[in-house]
Amino acid sequence: MPKFLHAVQFIKTAIVVLVIGGGPVLAQDRAALIIQNDRGGAIGERLLAVAQANADRTRIELRGRICYSSCTLYLGADNLCISADTVFGFHGPSRHGRPLPPDEFEHWSQVMAAQYRVPLRGWFLETARHRITGYYRLSGTQLINMGYAPC
Repeated sequence: MPKFLHAVQFIKTAIVVLVIGGGPVLAQDRAALIIQNDRGGAIGERLLAVAQANADRTRIELRGRICYSSCTLYLGADNLCISADTVFGFHGPSRHGRPLPPDEFEHWSQVMAAQYRVPLRGWFLETARHRITGYYRLSGTQLINMGYAPC
């Protein structure tokens, strides 16, 4: 099992729709991918996970205390919500904490930034990508104020 799945908890939820004049009707079951306390991992693995969730129309819920590093790439999911209490940690691309050559750094910075909505994308490109060690931290509340849906 890929490493990123260790931090992922699958749950099945049923959506109940109340029909006017009738009883509840069970709609299609939808899987929710709940990400909690994720410290990151490989960029490629995260991009594949987001692409698969988008293809399957899987809802991604970013919850827990932290979502650091490549975990933040889940912000590129189509069906996403985030917890106001989660702290998101951003930094630029590196090779295990070592700087990349300039052309690779630029490429992977752009790939990462493409997962973020405006204005987060601009902030990442101007500020956060230049930090290789440690994190710039933003709260879930700050991201919700930038347009991300709350859970």
